[in-house]
Amino acid sequence: MPRRSDDTIFACATAAGRAGIAVVRVSGPRAAAALSALGTTAGPARQLVRRRFRDKESGELIDQGLAAWFPAPATFTGEDLVELHLHGSAAVLAALVDLLGRLPGFRLAEPGEFSRRAFENGKLDLTEAEAIADLVAADTAAQRRQALRQLAGELGALYEGWRHRLLQSLARQEALIDFPDEDLPETIPSAVFAEVNALIDEISGHLADNRR
Repeated sequence: MPRRSDDTIFACATAAGRAGIAVVRVSGPRAAAALSALGTTAGPARQLVRRRFRDKESGELIDQGLAAWFPAPATFTGEDLVELHLHGSAAVLAALVDLLGRLPGFRLAEPGEFSRRAFENGKLDLTEAEAIADLVAADTAAQRRQALRQLAGELGALYEGWRHRLLQSLARQEALIDFPDEDLPETIPSAVFAEVNALIDEISGHLADNRR
């Protein structure tokens, strides 16, 4: 089946294996239909509510747990989003995944697809999306702190500052080329040269930090 950007996707957001709790996330235009198919309804937005989850067609009880409804656009992905907190057994998750997979327009999320949709919908920039992967993979306190700084926009702000300075230098050079007869300051070439060299030093220093 071809993957469509308007599919409603779902996946277990917690690690595989037996656990006390598993969290299943559903995102997309039909997210609310997941609750309906489970024989329940959404509670107040952004609040966990206790619910019984049943296969609406057969009436079989799948589990009891918590559900949260997050209406777009104020969500992680920018889409309607549902989170289901259930017991983390293989049997419970298999029953839930089977039910969701039978719903029209629903499919399992591809690896990283929730973060990709957040990026595509303007909720994250690329450095922040990368920071989520780094934070999940962090083994040390230093890695955790670095990933959190990046997730907070520190790296994005640094890169955006470089981009702004490069565009300014480019604009000054283009002004000299496009308007040679205008009375432009004679210091423009030397100022551009100094700024570009400063940027080269800053970027080189940033790349020479042993991938920290």
